[in-house]
Amino acid sequence: MQTQTEVSPLDLLIIGAGPTGLAIAIEAEKAGLNYLVIEKGVLVNSIFRFPANMTFFSTSLNLEIGNVPFISHVDKPTRKEALEYYRRILESWKLKVKTYEPVLGMERLSDGIYDVKTTKNSYTTRHVAIATGFYDIPRLMNVPGEDLPKVKHFYDEAHPYVGQKVLVVGAANSACDVALETFMKGAEVTMCIREDGIYENVKYWIRPNIENRIKEGSIKAFFNSLVKEIRPHEVLLNTPDGEVTLENDFVLAMTGYQPDYGFLETLGIEFQADEARKPVMNEETFESNLTGVYLAGVVQAGMNTSKLFIENTRHHGKVIVRGVLRNQG
Repeated sequence: MQTQTEVSPLDLLIIGAGPTGLAIAIEAEKAGLNYLVIEKGVLVNSIFRFPANMTFFSTSLNLEIGNVPFISHVDKPTRKEALEYYRRILESWKLKVKTYEPVLGMERLSDGIYDVKTTKNSYTTRHVAIATGFYDIPRLMNVPGEDLPKVKHFYDEAHPYVGQKVLVVGAANSACDVALETFMKGAEVTMCIREDGIYENVKYWIRPNIENRIKEGSIKAFFNSLVKEIRPHEVLLNTPDGEVTLENDFVLAMTGYQPDYGFLETLGIEFQADEARKPVMNEETFESNLTGVYLAGVVQAGMNTSKLFIENTRHHGKVIVRGVLRNQG
């Protein structure tokens, strides 16, 4: 049986089957390219890992790709509706996607073709589009006890925290959502917030609710504070009034996420030497420091993960496929 390396190279190999990867695949399908999408997990893996009852901050209209209508019961769709939508995208466009196939490495051969090795196969391709997102690696607090089982960087649902003393770390949309949901389901919730208030860009329908709960004391908040240490049954905070020790059952660290820099560096992607650590990239074509290798979606933002979303990266596929076609002459 022939392996992929024994047949003609692909025009485009897309790494990542999230919304951006699928949008690139749609453009490749429309252009008649010989392409393939490979994904280390499930289809739209990041969305699958979202909280079970999550509602998107964007409207369904702003999430649509490939001229496939996104039907939701209310203006802002749920995680369940999003998973159904992207399954329909796959079926409607008959996209070529392989899941459960992590990439191990990539090498540029002497003729300019890339050899991409996965856990299951080896693919040769003229171009590569990297759309790996950022949701797999949490930004750690780097404090003692962060590795305890009671510390969660990925939130699922409120039920496990009923009647428990919960510390929510953070003040952006996810942290506020988690604090409100666990409080409403019966947890005793405290928030540890690095700044002097709730993050200014928290969605307008969330901000009044969380601020009112804090004001009335239903949810206690420590502002200008940091977690110093996590212990099996308590947490130690550094606050403006000194160290505070709280009884605690769970720490829900909603501190954000970051791209998989280790993986990207393995592929040969270079990054700017500043706090944002954005990848080196042509801002017009999205081509990286590697010839014929493009970057798409939130991975372009480096550590500034709040700057790019599904709705403002939907055009990335058109830009990248245009570059592929231009290179093919």
